[in-house]
Amino acid sequence: QVQLVESGGGLVQAGESLRLSCAASGRDFRSVDMGWFRQAPGKEREFVAALNWSGGTTYYADSVKGRFTISRNNAKNTVYLQMNSLKPDDTAVYYCATRPVHKLRVMAPEEYDAWGQGTQVTVSS
Repeated sequence: QVQLVESGGGLVQAGESLRLSCAASGRDFRSVDMGWFRQAPGKEREFVAALNWSGGTTYYADSVKGRFTISRNNAKNTVYLQMNSLKPDDTAVYYCATRPVHKLRVMAPEEYDAWGQGTQVTVSS
């Protein structure tokens, strides 16, 4: 059973940066693709970013493209989300998740089979 633990969330002002981390255990980390999603109060969970098992291919939601960067360190079983130029609209609980490599719909939450507990990101104006 894979376990995912996010960290790095917090309260920042608009324009500042945060780096989220997601540590994985209990599974061969190199056999899965990884993604970040977020959910704001009263809204559905939405895709933020994803990358393949090697980190060589990345995907981003249009709303974060150019501001967020996803990366992974397979030696440390960790995936990161560097978030720059944060906006109040980025306020949400952020979740990391694993996706089997044969699941092709990168932005669909139902393609992901394990989730972390989430970390709160709050951006004040």
